[in-house]
Amino acid sequence: MGSLQPWHWLILAVVVIVLFGAKRLPDAARSLGKSLRIFKSEVREMQSENKSEASIESPTPVQSQRVEPPTAAEQGHTEARPA
Repeated sequence: MGSLQPWHWLILAVVVIVLFGAKRLPDAARSLGKSLRIFKSEVREMQSENKSEASIESPTPVQSQRVEPPTAAEQGHTEARPA
């Protein structure tokens, strides 16, 4: 009951042709094909970049040290007294 019958596909094709027109459909398919080719080439390029980055020696991690904030006496501040 959930699958589309052949006559469903025929009605769908007729509706698409009526909505978009016979001229626009080949142009849309061509544009979609170009977009997919560009997408695939970009994915391949990203994968090759990741492989080349993995082959480069990874940098050594830097150990962070905790730095205590300076106190008021270390900064040269004195308490302000009202006159």
